[in-house]
Amino acid sequence: MRLEICANSYQSAVNAQMGGADRIELCSELAVGGVTPSYGLLKKIAKEITIPVNVLIRPRSGDFCYSDTEFEQMQLDIQFCIELGFNGIVSGILNLDNTIDFERTRELIELSKPLSFTFHRAFDCVTNPKESVKKLIDLGVDRVLTSGFQSKAIEGIEVLKELQKQAKDNSIILPGSGINPSNVQLFKKAGFKEIHTSASKQIATSNVFFDNTKQTVSSVETIQEILKIIKNA
Repeated sequence: MRLEICANSYQSAVNAQMGGADRIELCSELAVGGVTPSYGLLKKIAKEITIPVNVLIRPRSGDFCYSDTEFEQMQLDIQFCIELGFNGIVSGILNLDNTIDFERTRELIELSKPLSFTFHRAFDCVTNPKESVKKLIDLGVDRVLTSGFQSKAIEGIEVLKELQKQAKDNSIILPGSGINPSNVQLFKKAGFKEIHTSASKQIATSNVFFDNTKQTVSSVETIQEILKIIKNA
């Protein structure tokens, strides 16, 4: 089983590498579900992090229905990630009725090559998961990141198992959201090839502006604890 750490900052990415994670999904602003990292962060990560890094391409928070201008922005961000030599792209687009926008998602997949492509948790908004997985496999996605249509993956584990059976070896079902040392063994026993977690801890800060969002960072200790569980035979 491989461990992907959702890193929301440079320090989280460093901690993921130090902790022994297999891969990073790089984003910013986890409090709103993640958005595309800044130019500066992408450049620094590309230069200094040696484990594989997949980059979230999401131009803003909110829904996953994007204007033509936002779609163009996503395309430019993908091209930049290719130039920097990242491992993969994490993205996806929905229609207003929460069906997958397969045409524009196909364009993103094709543009991302030769990088891997993960369809992100927009998948948890769709109304027909089995049909949607089939179509995404036909499009050639490498993996689908999902919590099984629940706020936490452990609550959606039965749905995740069904999706895994359907995908077989054609695509990886990547469980994510709330996976931690206390429940990760259940995902290992279920036979998932990969898991996704931020392994976050709060950072104490005396200054909070605009709202009460807490600053977090991926924890080396939590990452190592998870790895100890999933890597042992």
